[in-house]
Amino acid sequence: METTITTRHGEIADALRVRAERVIERLARLATRPTAGHVTFGVDHQRATAEVRLTAARGVVYVASGEAADHRTALDRAVAKLRRQLDKQEANPRRRAGSTRR
Repeated sequence: METTITTRHGEIADALRVRAERVIERLARLATRPTAGHVTFGVDHQRATAEVRLTAARGVVYVASGEAADHRTALDRAVAKLRRQLDKQEANPRRRAGSTRR
């Protein structure tokens, strides 16, 4: 899986970059055949933002963003939102067209 970490309007510490990579790897275990993960850090109106985007099989894209006073907390909030999306998807799997199983 390809992981990309970018920053808008500033710099982030290497420790935060490593943490973001680990978080994406952890989230990828929950998704069905993940293909790419992107984390974007930014600053909007003196608030730190983090956007996490996970692309899975068949073009399914999960996106979550978080905002806080610092980038680490913003990342944690975005990850919590994305994890809820993945848990919901796992709880309600879609059936294939033409399937006779109920």
